[in-house]
Amino acid sequence: MSAAGRKLGIDPSTLSRRLVAAEGALETRLFIRDNTGYHATEAGLVFLSYADRLFGDVRSMLMDTRTEADGVGGAVRLTSIDVLFSHWLVDHMPVLLQQYPQLRLQLLVANQALSFTRREADFALRLARPTDDAALVMRKVGDLGFAVYGAERFAQIPRELWPEQPWMAYGEELSALPEMLWLKTFVPDGDFQIRVSSVSTLVNACEAGMGLALLPCILAEKNGLRRLSEEPELHREIWLLSHRDAGSIGRYRAVAAWLKEVFERDADRLRGERRNPAPPI
Repeated sequence: MSAAGRKLGIDPSTLSRRLVAAEGALETRLFIRDNTGYHATEAGLVFLSYADRLFGDVRSMLMDTRTEADGVGGAVRLTSIDVLFSHWLVDHMPVLLQQYPQLRLQLLVANQALSFTRREADFALRLARPTDDAALVMRKVGDLGFAVYGAERFAQIPRELWPEQPWMAYGEELSALPEMLWLKTFVPDGDFQIRVSSVSTLVNACEAGMGLALLPCILAEKNGLRRLSEEPELHREIWLLSHRDAGSIGRYRAVAAWLKEVFERDADRLRGERRNPAPPI
């Protein structure tokens, strides 16, 4: 109660009285207190789920009221995995910001889900179909292709001998990734001397000639590795998540239109098709 009071800027005793009043008005117990703190009851969990949505709505109201609804200015929070940010999307951002100089993009590199209800993000790019969120609108916008890459010394090795080569993989904590499932099928007896937790480390090790790796095509081509697969070995869906208010606010509409355009323009490049990539727009 003391911590909550400090966060809200009110006296803990005042907060306690308000909680008692709320429980009295609802005629039900919302929290149970023990020596570790307050714990929500089943009724309290229902109450908190609605309160969370109301908090997001009020915060959205205050934020959006401060800017013109039809203006393209202010902050837009976009979260994605680092691969899409660093090795593709940033190439397209200068033109967007030149067109809308009052726009302020906040790029949040994160794999875990962020709350749209609490406005922790306005848009998110994810490599899997997301779970539902009360404030969420979602649609598939593309596919990300993966191929086998290696240093120059592996370039002449035929495909049937690939399983005999040294391979690099992610750690066991990432064993459920589609890339890891493909690798376990293609190299079932693989003794991975190197396991990593990030794509960037995997690319660096691959560039150093330490073995073969399954990498996103957009990333590996940019780093100058030799692509050994003629066609992509697998594809992962790319989903765009947005707040339900995105269609009514000018800055959100502008970013949504821009994302739609760049995904359509670079669809083949993202899929790993062997074509000349289009220049940034």
